[in-house]
Amino acid sequence: MDPKWNEDQPIYRQLRDRVVAMILERVLTDGDALPSVRNVAAEYRLNPLTVLKGYQELVDEGLVEKKRGRGMFVNEGARTKLLKAERQRFLDKEWPLVLATIERLDLDVTDLLKDAEPKKSSKDSGGEND
Repeated sequence: MDPKWNEDQPIYRQLRDRVVAMILERVLTDGDALPSVRNVAAEYRLNPLTVLKGYQELVDEGLVEKKRGRGMFVNEGARTKLLKAERQRFLDKEWPLVLATIERLDLDVTDLLKDAEPKKSSKDSGGEND
């Protein structure tokens, strides 16, 4: 987790968002334990109640479960649930802005997609720099 916090959002919410990113990026997978509240609080010099509040949001969302005396663990299907929600958020909030920018700049969608395709290297011999 990144130890830098911004001023725009409460730290507990940023902590929650970082755990969500770790699940989406497969750093944490189904059944994995989250770092303990005590360890996160000590490592990032946070109040343990702040960490607990961020973790509790994940529990409330059904992404994580508390196991008394053992810690908190990623629920089965958490990534799938997050992907569904994140995709919908992207389509509702971000895509209209992207589309408006494409139209405003009179960009050709076909060219954009072609430019987004991974470039094939002419040097497939491995180890050489392009």
